[in-house]
Parts: sequence; structure tokens; C-alpha cells
Amino acid sequence: MTSDVNHVSLENPSRASGLRILLVLSALMAFASISTDIYLPAFPALATAFHTDPGQVQMTLSGFLVGFSLGQLFWGPIGDRYGRRIPIAIGLVLFMVGSAGCALSGSAWQMTGWRVVQAVGACAGPVLARAMVRDLYARERSAQMLSTLMLVMSVAPLLGPILGAQILAVRSWQAIFWTLAGFGLLVLVGLLALPETLPRHRRNPQRLTQALGGYLRLLRSPRLIGYAVSGGFFYGGIYAYLAGTPFAYINYYHVPTQAYGLLFGLNIIGMMVANLLNTRLVIRLGSDRIFRVGTMIAAFAGVTLALNSRFGWGGLAGLVVPLFLYVSMAGFVVANSVAGALAAFPSKAGAASALVGAMHYGTGVLSAAMIGWFADGTPWAMGWIVGLGGVGSFVSAILLVRASGPAT
Repeated sequence: MTSDVNHVSLENPSRASGLRILLVLSALMAFASISTDIYLPAFPALATAFHTDPGQVQMTLSGFLVGFSLGQLFWGPIGDRYGRRIPIAIGLVLFMVGSAGCALSGSAWQMTGWRVVQAVGACAGPVLARAMVRDLYARERSAQMLSTLMLVMSVAPLLGPILGAQILAVRSWQAIFWTLAGFGLLVLVGLLALPETLPRHRRNPQRLTQALGGYLRLLRSPRLIGYAVSGGFFYGGIYAYLAGTPFAYINYYHVPTQAYGLLFGLNIIGMMVANLLNTRLVIRLGSDRIFRVGTMIAAFAGVTLALNSRFGWGGLAGLVVPLFLYVSMAGFVVANSVAGALAAFPSKAGAASALVGAMHYGTGVLSAAMIGWFADGTPWAMGWIVGLGGVGSFVSAILLVRASGPAT
């Protein structure tokens, strides 16, 4: 069993050591959002600097998602065999190298390549942080803890675009990536406060080639696939929003760069409120019920956004309001889908977390790329892709997760 010290530290965040652990875990889970959100205000500036079109700049986001999605499949079995801390440290170093490469890039293609490197390192943090929570807690409690971590880590996407816009106002887009490198170094130092949650006697002794083959066995779990597919559709809408709003807000509706960060932050506040509600309700109502309600609301918001973007209803507010509702539902959908998928695999938490994460972010690769493929200078492409993500998430939650029966 995991030591009582680890349980006490994480369950009593008011203590100094517990607070440090909570902050480090939150920072590790924030790597995806901070790595994408902080440079979103620089999209138009990057297109100008690299003398390219917006679609090519959006491919730098897709490149990151490719590395982030596939890299998780590597780190999961590594974490199950060697523990959590050392693989996280290696990933952080790789993240810093990739961030420096992005800052030194001279073209969109170079940046896309370095974004892949950056992402492969960054994804070690979230996949193993989720596994650490599963090391310590059972299903409903792990959903509650994941929501708590997401509530704390929401500061990253809340401040990311605002910070990126301010850096861009006083320095350059290169300074944004040097800031990311510094963030990686800071988290690496903070890693010293994190205890190892997977003792040697609980580690998976399989060779990595055998462990990677274990993904095929995980794929035979209908419940895991149901949660992963539903969460994947939802993430597809999220990354269509991330890739589409810089141009929809700044270029189409002429929102100032600094104001874009404030609009972005409004959505994160909604997500924080939903996460807070989830921590209060999940034990009482159950994670599955809250999960389905979240996907239903996301579907409604997505369809509303698609209609508004197609016909221009509501102008800028016609985008901002339904996007606020959709993004807020991350507080109900993400933590509960991850906790539900991992519930049946406590001995393979790293691999299961990696597989779910890869499927979630894999759809982000596709949706971010689709924004570039179907861009027509209006918000329409973003609108229908987010709408498809919301409807797909809800339908999958009803048909796949319910049909698979309760977790074992």
C-alpha cells in the first residue's frame, strides 16, 4: 500500500507540505494548457513574422498535440515500471529543450518540429500526475481530487493568454517561449517536494515492449473506450476553440489582443466554478451522472455556437456566450471521464491514463488541423467543429458508457 504519509499530505493541503504537493501536481497537469494558451495571442504576429498564412500557424498547435498525444503512450508504461518522479524529471528537461528550440525557430515548419519535441516532454507531467492520483485514491475520491487539481491548475489557462499578450506587448513572441522554458525549470525544482507514490513492490515488472502491447488489452475494455471516445469528442471542441478564437476574435471581430486574454479568462473562470461544483457534488451524486449532464450541456452549447457562427446571430456575443458554456463543462466532463476510465485498472494506472490522454488529445490534433483546412475567414469552421464535438461527446456518453455497464 501507499504510505500513510502520502495520503495525509494530499488529503490535508492546508499543511505546508501538502500544499506544495498540490501545487506541483497542479503545475504538472497544467502543461498542456500553459503550453498552448500562452502563445495564442501571438498567432497573428507569428503569421506575419514567418510570412505565412493562418493555417500554417495553426499547424504549430497541431504539431504540439501530435507529440502530446503519442508521447503519453510512451510515458505511461515508463511510469508503471520505474515510478513516477524520474520520468517526470526527464520529461521536464525535454520540455525545456523544445521550448528553447521554438524561441529560436525561423519558420513555421521549424517551430512545428520543436513543438513536437516540447510536447513529448510536456505530456509526462499530466499523464503521470493523473496516475499518481489513481495510486492514492479510489474512483469517486479520485474524481474529486482530479477536480481539485484542475481547479488549482485553472490559474494557468486563466493567466496564460493574458500573460502572453502582455509579453507580446513589451517584448516579442520569442520571449513567450523563453518564459515557458523558465516555467519548466521552476516545476523541475518543485518536483523535489513530490513523494514517490508508486513503491517498488507495486511497479509493473514487464519489459516496455510487453507493456506497450498491453494497450491492446486495455482497448478491449468497453467502459474505458466509452469514456475515452466521449472525452475525445469534447476535447475536439476545446481545441477547435483554442485554434479558432484568435482569428475569430482578433481578426474577424477586431478584438484587441489584450482584450482577447480577458475573454479567454472568462471561460476559465466558468471551468473553475464547474470544477468546484464537481468536488462538492461528485460523492453525493456520482461521477457518471455529473459526467452525462456535462456532455448534454456541452452539446447544447456547441449546437448554439454552430448556428450563431453560421448566420452571424448575436455578433461577438453569439460566440462568447456559448463558448463560455461549452468550456465551463470541462469541469464536469474531464475529471469524471478520466476517473471512470481508470477505475478498473489500478495496477495499470499509468498505461490507462496514457491511453485515455492520447485519445483525448488525438482528437485535438484533428480538430485543430480541421480549423486550418476549412478556414474561410469567418468563425463558421470553428462553430461547426465545436458543435460536432459537443454532440459527439453527449451521444458517446449515452450510447457507449451506459451500454458498458458499471465499473468493476
